[in-house]
Amino acid sequence: MADQGTQGVKYEKVGDEYFQKRKLRRYAGVWSLWALGVGAVISGQFSGWNYGLAFGWGSMFAATVIISIMYLGLTYSIAEMATALPHTGGAYSFARSAMGPWGGFVTGVAENIEYVLTPAVVVFFIGSYMGAILETPPEFQPVYWILGYGIFVAANLFGVELSFRVTVFVTLLALACLVFFYIAALPNMDFGRWAMNVTAGPDGALIEAPEGNGPWFPAGIHGVLAALPFAVWLYLAIEQLPLASEESIDPRRDMPSGILFGIFTLVASAFAVLLLNSSISPGSWGLRASGEPLLEGFRTLFGTNLAKVLALVAIAGLVASFHAIIFAFGRQIYSLSRAGYFPRFLSVTHGTHHTPHVALIAGALVGLAVMLFVWYVYGQEKGGAFIGGALLNMAVFGAMISYVLQAVSFIMLRTRMPGIERPYRSPFGMVGAGLTLIIALVTIFFQVTDAAFQVPVLAVAIYYAIMILYFAVFGRTQLVLSPEEEFAMSHGKADYKSH
Repeated sequence: MADQGTQGVKYEKVGDEYFQKRKLRRYAGVWSLWALGVGAVISGQFSGWNYGLAFGWGSMFAATVIISIMYLGLTYSIAEMATALPHTGGAYSFARSAMGPWGGFVTGVAENIEYVLTPAVVVFFIGSYMGAILETPPEFQPVYWILGYGIFVAANLFGVELSFRVTVFVTLLALACLVFFYIAALPNMDFGRWAMNVTAGPDGALIEAPEGNGPWFPAGIHGVLAALPFAVWLYLAIEQLPLASEESIDPRRDMPSGILFGIFTLVASAFAVLLLNSSISPGSWGLRASGEPLLEGFRTLFGTNLAKVLALVAIAGLVASFHAIIFAFGRQIYSLSRAGYFPRFLSVTHGTHHTPHVALIAGALVGLAVMLFVWYVYGQEKGGAFIGGALLNMAVFGAMISYVLQAVSFIMLRTRMPGIERPYRSPFGMVGAGLTLIIALVTIFFQVTDAAFQVPVLAVAIYYAIMILYFAVFGRTQLVLSPEEEFAMSHGKADYKSH
């Protein structure tokens, strides 16, 4: 126990029965991991990204290029770290080995914010699509959210095999829906008329250009920066894959392929949806506040009635992400709880299915509570764009903090643990991690300083402060030698399958 007592933390010895109550089951191979990664993200290409069009198509395009570079640097770095530290802890595990218990905790909290709030945003968009299809009143939205959480938490409870089978099926269905849309939209696109229909008025405020052919950057550099958080939505949560390490058959072999196949699939799809969804009516201006941009596109191409049928299929994209990220927050809460950073009861797994059922239920209840609070305090008065945008920016802010800390972890692990076994090495090395760090910091800076994002960011900051206070007063004295902790304390010599 070389780190016993360092950084003011204390470890409690636990018996083997502690880990027997916290077993996971190995199942996933390369394509299951690919589906989990793509599925977690794919909803962002159905809804959410389009809010960035409010600043002009060119601004959103430039933001997407920048964010794509960040995610390529991040995923290659994670592919290396995940094979060297193949534990369920993911980002917390990387940071714990690089920066000690406090570094692991603050990284874990950032990732927890991202993974608990992201499914809340996704189920909000599911409700938005369902409301538009079934023509239910706005007051009915919370019913969709409660049903969504209930159904897909249950699907995650009944074993890792079912979780991955559902993920593969809905991910393939979502990609098929997007490809169908791309093929249908391609001959009908008019880029200049529709994608470029945002311009600046005499007072500088952005307005619709009735005939299109507006400027590429109607809001200047500010517009590009403002679009960054929404471009993140095209990729957010691909980094969750290492959370499945202890349920992967051979994470050291399969994890890099799953992550990298996933990011390349998403890059191709992201630019396709950005171009084609914007290049048909109602264009960038019409999509800028829509909760269901793909449905808008289907209405243009096929009329209202057939569009509703196609939109039911399109919901598969939202369902894929909702299901996959519920998987992620269950494993993320589980890993922090198993190591004692969160209350230990949260990591108990189901006796038959070996799924972290307590963590899954707890994460769902927190996400739903945040949604209902924002909805009843702000959402009904200000509209769906507000609640969707507010929750989205809260999730992105947590993610950006996590990305900064993961990039720093990569650099520190390369520097401080050069001798640990790395079955996969990032070809971009320090440069890739450095670009990730810089772009994430720029996004954070803009979110903190821009008035439009300050309330959601402040809410996340308050939660962060509460969690740090919890750890300082209580959590730091309750740590357990989980696989992540043993690996860190042995400086990479512990067997990754030790528990």
